[in-house]
Amino acid sequence: MIRVVVVDDHDVVRKGVMAYLMTEPDLEIVGEASSGNHAAKVVIEKKPDVVLMDLIMDNGTGIDATKQIMDALPNCKVIILTSFYDDEQVFPALEAGAFSYMLKTSSADEIASAIKKAYKGETVIEPKVANKMMTSFRSQNSKPHQTLTERELEVLLCIGDGLTNQDIGEKLFIGIKTVKTHVSNVLGKLGVNDRTQAAVYAHKNGLFR
Repeated sequence: MIRVVVVDDHDVVRKGVMAYLMTEPDLEIVGEASSGNHAAKVVIEKKPDVVLMDLIMDNGTGIDATKQIMDALPNCKVIILTSFYDDEQVFPALEAGAFSYMLKTSSADEIASAIKKAYKGETVIEPKVANKMMTSFRSQNSKPHQTLTERELEVLLCIGDGLTNQDIGEKLFIGIKTVKTHVSNVLGKLGVNDRTQAAVYAHKNGLFR
C-alpha cells in the first residue's frame, strides 16, 4: 500500500484529487494539508511514501514545504502538482528536492500513475516542463557565438578578416547603419569590448573554415 499526503490550498481541488485516489486499491490517503507550513508538519508526522504538493499557497509555499520535508524525510517522494511552469517555480522546486513535476491539467489517471511510479523510483516530468529544462540546459552549455543569428555570424567572420564597416556593408549588401547594429549585437553577445577581441574570439573558436 502506497501512503499518500495531498497538499493544495483549494479545498475543491484537494478533495477531488483525494476522492479519486481513494478509489485506487494500492493507494492510501494518510493526510492532507492546505498550506506549506501545515504540509511539512503533516508529512513529518504521517511519514507518507509520496506527497502531492501544490506550489503557490498562503502560509508557506510548496517549495518551502518540500525543503523541510526533504530535510526530515529524504526518502519521501514529493510530486509537484501545480498550474505553473515558469522558471521561477520549476527550478527552485526541483532544487528543493521535488521528485516529479506535473501540471493540474494532468488527468486523474496520470496523477495516480505518477504516484505509483514515484514509489518505484521513476520520475515523471510534464512535457512542457521537460522542454523548459532542456532549453535552459542547452543555453547554459552553449558557447556565446551559438546565440548569434546567421547574419551576425557573417559579420563576425568579416570582422575576423579585418574588414571595416564600409567593407562589410559592401560585401553583405547592407547599409552602414545596419552593419553598426550587427557589430554592436555581436560584441554584446560575445561579451567582448571591441572588434579586435571579437576577431580573436572567432579565431580561437575555429569559426573560420
